[in-house]
Amino acid sequence: MSPMNASAPTVAPTQAAPVFFVSHGAPLDALDPGPHGALLQQAGALLDGAAALLVLSPHWMTPGLCLGSHPLPPTLYDFHGFPPALQQLRYPAQGAPALAARMQAHLQAAGWPAQLDAQRGLDHGAWVSLRQLRPQADRPVLPLSLPRRLDAEQAWQLGAALAPLLQRERVALVASGSLTHNLADMVLGGHGVASYVPPFVAWVLEALQSHDGERLRQTLQLAPHAARAHPSSEHFLPLLVAAGAAAAGQQQALTVLDGGVRHQALALQSFVWQ
Repeated sequence: MSPMNASAPTVAPTQAAPVFFVSHGAPLDALDPGPHGALLQQAGALLDGAAALLVLSPHWMTPGLCLGSHPLPPTLYDFHGFPPALQQLRYPAQGAPALAARMQAHLQAAGWPAQLDAQRGLDHGAWVSLRQLRPQADRPVLPLSLPRRLDAEQAWQLGAALAPLLQRERVALVASGSLTHNLADMVLGGHGVASYVPPFVAWVLEALQSHDGERLRQTLQLAPHAARAHPSSEHFLPLLVAAGAAAAGQQQALTVLDGGVRHQALALQSFVWQ
C-alpha cells in the first residue's frame, strides 16, 4: 500500500482499467475540493486507458440493480441547503447506452437481474467524484444503482460479477461512498476529528493492506465504533463492491489516497486497485 504521489503511472490501453473507491465528501466539496480533490485529480491519470467509467453511487438506491442508459446523462442536484453556485456546476460526460445493454446481459447471465433506466442522470455521489477524478469529462459514464437490500456478502459478490466485463471492455469501476458517514456528527467547515473516526479507519486500512476480504466484509459488525461511523450501510457497501471487483480481477496493487477528515466526521480516504 502506497500513498499517491506526483509520479503515479498511467494505465496502458492494453491493461485492465483500475478500480476506484472514492469518498465523495459533502456536496460543498465540489466548490472547495481541498487536498483530497487534488489527490483524486492526480489519480485520474490512471483512467487514461479506460474506455468508459462505471459509476456506483449510494445516492441512487433501487429495489433491484439498475443501469443508467441515458445518452447524455444530466447533472442532478439531489441536495438542498447548499450555496446556489453548486447548481451551476455540470459534468457533461456522454452516456454509454450500448455498454449498458451489454452490462445488463452480462449481469443477468451472472445471476444479477438488472434493469435499464434511460432517464437517470448523475447524482452528486457520482458527479462530485467525477469532477475531481476526471474533470475533463472525456470518458463515457455508465451509472449503476445500489440495491436497497444489498448486504456485505452480496456487495462483494456483485463486484466479483462485474469484474470479467470490466476487464474485457477496459471499463473502470468508480464506486462512490464514504469511509465514514454520520451526518449527525458533521460540522460543515468544522475543524478537529471525531474521536471514533481514526480507530474505524485504521481497521479498514488493516483489512485492505492484508487483503483480508473476510475482515473487510465484517467491518460493520466488528470494527470499533462501526455503528457510529456508519449508522446505515449504504455509503460503506460501495467499498465492498470495489474490493470484490479488484479481488476477482486479481488487481492487488492498492494505492491509498489519504484526504484526511473534513467536516469533523467525514473520513476522505479513497483507494485505487491496479
